Amino acid sequence: MLIALWIVNALLALVNLAAGGMKLARPKAALARLGQGWVDDFAAPAVKLIGTAEVLGALGLVLPLATGIAPILTPIAAIGIAVLQSGAIATHARRNEPWIVNIVIVALAIVSAVLGFLVVLG
Repeated sequence: MLIALWIVNALLALVNLAAGGMKLARPKAALARLGQGWVDDFAAPAVKLIGTAEVLGALGLVLPLATGIAPILTPIAAIGIAVLQSGAIATHARRNEPWIVNIVIVALAIVSAVLGFLVVLG
């Protein structure tokens, strides 16, 4: 089960690190030009906050489990990512934009949380 958790967490962390890093590194206008139309619904600081949450979630999936320091934070980070991506689904659905990728991320986050709790508490 630990190997499955690492595989799921690595995939989930890479996706969130890339997405969050892009939101942190680029200005709101550049994100809009890249096809991220949803940024028009949010202020620039909110976009940066979303990016920060994604990066912190990615780190939370990997670091506690890798270091052995407070490993219970790993499944909690997965739950946070599921909640964050649920908000993304609502935003994209409201704007009639594709949201299937976000469903996959939510499913991976739920799997990660379940596996995380089984590994950490089991």
